Amino acid sequence: MAIIKPFKGLRPPQAIASDLACLPYDVMNSTEAAQMAEGKACSLLHITRAEIDCPAGTDVHSEMVYLKSVENFLHFQKEGWLKQDQEAKYYIYAQTMNGRTQYGIVGAASCEDYNRGIIKKHELTRPDKEDDRMILTRYLNANIEPVFFSYCAVPEIDVLVASIVENQEADYDFIAEDGFGHHFWAINSPSVNHQIEELFASKVPATYVADGHHRTAAAARIGLEKKNQNHNHTGNEEYNFFMAVHFPDNQLQIIDYNRTVKDLNGLSEEALLEKLSVNFEVEQAGTDIYKPAKLHEFSMYLAGKWYKLTAKLGTFNDNDPIGVLDVTILSNLVLDQILGIDDLRTSTRIDFVGGIRGLGELSKRVDSGAMKVAFALFPVSMQQLINIADSGNIMPPKTTWFEPKLRSGLVIHKLD
Repeated sequence: MAIIKPFKGLRPPQAIASDLACLPYDVMNSTEAAQMAEGKACSLLHITRAEIDCPAGTDVHSEMVYLKSVENFLHFQKEGWLKQDQEAKYYIYAQTMNGRTQYGIVGAASCEDYNRGIIKKHELTRPDKEDDRMILTRYLNANIEPVFFSYCAVPEIDVLVASIVENQEADYDFIAEDGFGHHFWAINSPSVNHQIEELFASKVPATYVADGHHRTAAAARIGLEKKNQNHNHTGNEEYNFFMAVHFPDNQLQIIDYNRTVKDLNGLSEEALLEKLSVNFEVEQAGTDIYKPAKLHEFSMYLAGKWYKLTAKLGTFNDNDPIGVLDVTILSNLVLDQILGIDDLRTSTRIDFVGGIRGLGELSKRVDSGAMKVAFALFPVSMQQLINIADSGNIMPPKTTWFEPKLRSGLVIHKLD
């Protein structure tokens, strides 16, 4: 069963929470981070992207940047922009997008659970990205940003969350610049905190990394590193845990993650359509955006026109957790076999576009000449993600896109 503990969070005063909170470090570049932090001395970006406070051109992985992160982190605490709660507790973090709200519990997940496979993953990680977050965590001695987890919904937990939300005023409640709402409650009742801990320990056999595989892996590595350095290790130290927001699976929705390709691998447009017709029913869909309506249906934008592609029977395996995925079908039958892209992780001929940008972004990139063809996919379901993680399989790269992104800075977990 999953171990998820309360912790003494480091949090901003209510008056500055919306200015301090920021998007995750990995959804922006340095220039964008500087623009987002402009005029906001208390933006957490001064810690998560501290290169914005270093001389232009500074290597983002240099010691100067990590030291600037530490300097800014200490400054935030000295200024009272971050204050630590005196009692260990859970927190509720809710997000609203398009009139729909999802409620997560912020708690300290167990590094040992990750090592034992109780925290399940569905993506491979890159060592360089793991190393970067591991180094920053080591310097700060804190989980500065949360990771996004899910679990199979437990009605008793839902009841406790609803009770807090209905009867307690939110500590933070604001709409970010992207129009998404963010709502946050500290659970101050010791009895409710105890009930939540017991319910996770008795009703949640596993949790699932939805977004934040690199931060999760880095946190587990830091936990092991600190364990090996402590001759009096007991297993109860804060470094054995890391911060995650746990959302019930039935409240989450995965958005499509689409592909654009720079060239047709030497094929003419007519030859591409002919090759596609071997494994797909190909239908013209006009010049208006066409969005896939169901599993195994794709849309393609080519030379100013949209096409509907439907995978033929026999080209996929609905009994295989990987074979059923539309990203697998597209990768194998189109990107690899036809367009010659056999490694999505390293190819420079392909780019990935999150569905939050809309399918108009696909046609825009093709019409600009930067890309030659674009493919839109029907989104993966939470059940598919869970099936893959439970079976120990790994999804192809860039399969899931979760939105809204968690805001960093509403609560921080210190490792001492």
